[in-house]
Amino acid sequence: METLKTEQAAPKQAFLLPRVPRWRSLLRSFALAKDPLPVLDATLARYGDTVELFIGGVEKSILTRDPGLTQHILQKNHRNYAKSKFTQGFSRYIGHGLLTNEGPDWLRQRRLIQPGFHRQRVAGLTGLMQELTAETLAPLAAQAASGGGAVAVPVHELMTRLTFRIIARSVFSTNFPEAELDRLAGLITEIQAFFVRSIRQPYLKPWFRLRGQFRYHDALAAELRAQLGGYIARRQAANQQPNATPPDDLLQMLLDVRYEDTGEPMTSDRVLDEALILLIAGHETSANALTWLTYLLAHHPGEAAAIRTEMNAVLAGRPPTFEDLPRLGKALFAVQEAMRRYPPAWMVDRVALADDAYNGLHIPKGTLFSLYFYGLHHDEKYWDAPAEFRPARFAPNPARPVQPFAYVPFGGGPRLCIGMQFALTEMQLVTLELLRRFEVQWIAGQPPVTMQPLITLRPRNDFQVRLRLVG
Repeated sequence: METLKTEQAAPKQAFLLPRVPRWRSLLRSFALAKDPLPVLDATLARYGDTVELFIGGVEKSILTRDPGLTQHILQKNHRNYAKSKFTQGFSRYIGHGLLTNEGPDWLRQRRLIQPGFHRQRVAGLTGLMQELTAETLAPLAAQAASGGGAVAVPVHELMTRLTFRIIARSVFSTNFPEAELDRLAGLITEIQAFFVRSIRQPYLKPWFRLRGQFRYHDALAAELRAQLGGYIARRQAANQQPNATPPDDLLQMLLDVRYEDTGEPMTSDRVLDEALILLIAGHETSANALTWLTYLLAHHPGEAAAIRTEMNAVLAGRPPTFEDLPRLGKALFAVQEAMRRYPPAWMVDRVALADDAYNGLHIPKGTLFSLYFYGLHHDEKYWDAPAEFRPARFAPNPARPVQPFAYVPFGGGPRLCIGMQFALTEMQLVTLELLRRFEVQWIAGQPPVTMQPLITLRPRNDFQVRLRLVG
């Protein structure tokens, strides 16, 4: 089936979508749970860009990689589409922050928190991002210097630790102890993995309940919230001390803001929900994107050399400032291309709140959509050689302009990721500092690197690169 036409060229007659039979969806549910990307790609290759199927053989959904339909849902008629019960179900573990919230309450919270991510505040965090990146990479440089000029490092572990430190300092103005940081990251991963499995294999829920899996993961979430709640309580207590000077961080912003209509602050539970979302989303997206970028640069040393050459020409050895970043485009283009190849948010869900129509497709109230961002980012209709790493796609005046909503690494419409500027600035700075210090080399003989699509797209197992000192 061809991609759905634009609204202006909509056919007058209604049509029915191709459908994957329920029995076929059920048979493929085990493969979908293990590795959904090949299953979804094969489904779209067989049936077309938009198809009706059954998640786990149970839940009817419309899977699409059509940018026009994606734009209709996320932007043009966004008021008619909410996050589904699947995303809402994640609130069981992480609360009702911006990621899981909906409706007027979400809009109220978004307007309240948005100033914390304005360009000026992100610019003010540039120095912190550089400081923590330098602190994290310095021991590796020392190990390389004492070890023949190079050191091997596990990449996902490195990037998770670095981005967790950056968001923790940005939110809480503190460095988490390494053991505590590792525990928090482990809790987030374990909760994600279980939640995603319960969605992909809904028929196993009785077995999960029988084995106490829901209670176990509720306890993990409680531990996560208790740790962060302790930081918040200590901050509130410190703020009550005479002559207290609170730090200028995102937690303090959450504590200080007031609702326009009531003049009241957020409740303690709401502050915890929003802080937890900032911590999870604020490190997860960047950690995964930087991991995949490092993997790509290790396999494309010419692209890494081009970034380093531009950096040397612009900076002449000094650290970059926020104002320098627009002149250091090659690093940003590489980040953007890595997020095309490996979009951290590889799929999102929406449900129709009322009857709707799109180009002859009748959309009844309650229709569940799975917007397949990974499929959009790899569709040959919108990308030349989509399997190749080509950062120049994102340079000014490309040979093939990016079609609207064919590239959605941060979502789109009013729910565009609130931390997009923060994340892009962070990833560009980390890339520049990494390549200023090291050449990134692939270590032969490792198992193939495969993807693990949980809520975000991460490598299934960590891998190593060799960092060789530049110079």
